[in-house]
Amino acid sequence: MPRRVRRRYLALRVVSEQPVSQRDITSAFWNTFLQLFGEYGASQVGFSLIDYNPQKGEAIVRCSHKALEMVRASIASITEINEKPATLHVIGVSGTLRALRKKALS
Repeated sequence: MPRRVRRRYLALRVVSEQPVSQRDITSAFWNTFLQLFGEYGASQVGFSLIDYNPQKGEAIVRCSHKALEMVRASIASITEINEKPATLHVIGVSGTLRALRKKALS
């Protein structure tokens, strides 16, 4: 019987002078991740953007629990989005969306 995939959810704060779209965040993450960890690392990460609120500058992303440290390193390495200065900060990490929303985004 195959094991269940364990996931982690990260709450992020998006800091940018320009408005940033979901596509911009995702492409900035993948560009940075591929530079740091390459194709093999990217095949293990299971990254996806779950929720994004551009007014508050808050995003929730999902990744594999084994790739959590790689994802955090990639997020910390993002210095620009769409060639404009921007950063992403990890606010909180949890194993469930409910706990993450209660803990980090309240």
